[in-house]
Parts: sequence; structure tokens; C-alpha cells
Amino acid sequence: MRNAVVTPEGDRIRWVELPGEDPSRVYVHGLGATSPAYFAAVAVHPLLAGRRSLLVDLLGHGLSDRPTGFDYTLEAHADALAHALTGAGVRDAELIAHSMGGSVAIVMAARHPQLVSRLVLVDANLDPLPPRPGSGGSSGIAAYSEQEFLTGGWEEVRDRSGDHWWATMRLAGREALHRSAVHLTRGSVPTMRELLLDLEIPRTYLLPEADGPLPGTEALTAAGVDVVAVPDCGHNIMLDNPEAFARATAAALAAPRGRAAHGAA
Repeated sequence: MRNAVVTPEGDRIRWVELPGEDPSRVYVHGLGATSPAYFAAVAVHPLLAGRRSLLVDLLGHGLSDRPTGFDYTLEAHADALAHALTGAGVRDAELIAHSMGGSVAIVMAARHPQLVSRLVLVDANLDPLPPRPGSGGSSGIAAYSEQEFLTGGWEEVRDRSGDHWWATMRLAGREALHRSAVHLTRGSVPTMRELLLDLEIPRTYLLPEADGPLPGTEALTAAGVDVVAVPDCGHNIMLDNPEAFARATAAALAAPRGRAAHGAA
């Protein structure tokens, strides 16, 4: 396990690193998750192995520190991740990022372009979402005030989330979980979708085939974003269908710059 200081107060982001060749690959988890648990198996898949790979836990999550004074906006997450990658000597990384991690990756690519050469977004959040009391995911968490969440709301979320998500969600700081959810539902300015459209690096968006067409696909593909539907999976594509995920991700990372190869996994 490796680490880097990412705040003036000395808070550290930590990651599990697999040795290999450059350019580095950086795996970034979603809300309430941790990258080693979600990405370890696919990172060593024969189609993806052999590159230096950093399985990074965002601040407030997993192995990383959980400061209560950090605001956990998408921009703050992106800047902290950029500090960690800079400390690790990473440049021109290939980012493979799931859900909220995809939103953070888009913002980081816009704010720190020297650090990112490609994006593979795994069912990532592109647009703001309204808080929805009683629902799952970030919208349900964001429906609580921070005080409500800290004094009992987290228990209600625990009971709704299911054993799988709670296994990693319980590792996150409660302030971190709530603030990250709130800022994810608010989105960035410009929005993550708008930032993604303006990026000039190779970009691929993976989504579950069963979810149907991704809203705004036509505009994304016109801007050079390769939108790929992956069969037989839900939101956690890399866990639900690791073989198809590895094929789709390997194809995305092998595509020549400036050319999109649209299609299904």
C-alpha cells in the first residue's frame, strides 16, 4: 500500500499499486466504495494486466484518511486525487472510473489535463440529480441534512443499501459519505456532461445494456465519446460481468487517438 499527502492538514490518499509498464492506469471507485475491492480482479485480467496500475481510494473512503474538515466537492476530490497522482509520479494516466469516481475523473481531466491521457467511464454520473428521500444511492443520502444523516440517517441508508454495498460503505467517513453524495447530486459547473463533451482525449462510456440508450448519446458520440453497452450486468459492471468489462475496457484503451470505435461489448 502506498500513500501521498493531499491536504495542508496532512491527510493522505492511499492506494494499492500493481507494478508494470507506463503509461499508468488509475482505477477510481464510486460513492461508498473502495478501488481494491471493485477493481482488483479486472486489473489483473490478461487483457488489462501488465501496466503500472494504481487502485486509488478517494479521500474519505476505503484505506484513505477521512477528514471531517474537507468539503468533498467533486472539485476538491479531483484536486486531492491530482495531488496523489503527482506525488506518485504519474502523468498521462489512463483513468478507469466508476460511478461517482467517473464524475471526479472528468473534473480532474478538465482541471489537470497533464495527468490524464484517456478516460474509461463506468456508468458514471454525468448530470445533476434531485435528492429523493427513501431512495437508494447518492440521491437518497443527499435527501438528509448532514445532521440528520449523522444522527440516524446513516442507519436507514445501511438498511436500504444491502450487504454488498454496505461492506465498503461502512469504511467511509460519515461526513465524507454525506458530503460526497450531496455534491455529486448537485454536480459540477459546468456539468460533468459538458466538461466531458469538451475534453479532447479519447473517452469511452460503458453502461449496462439493460439500462437502454444513454440519454444524450447522439451528442456524446458526435463529440467523439465512444458509448458502449455491456451485456449481462448492472451498475457494477466490473463485478457483474468482468469478462465483458475487460474486453470493452481493453478495446477502449487500445483505440487510436482521435478515433472512436462505436459498438457493443
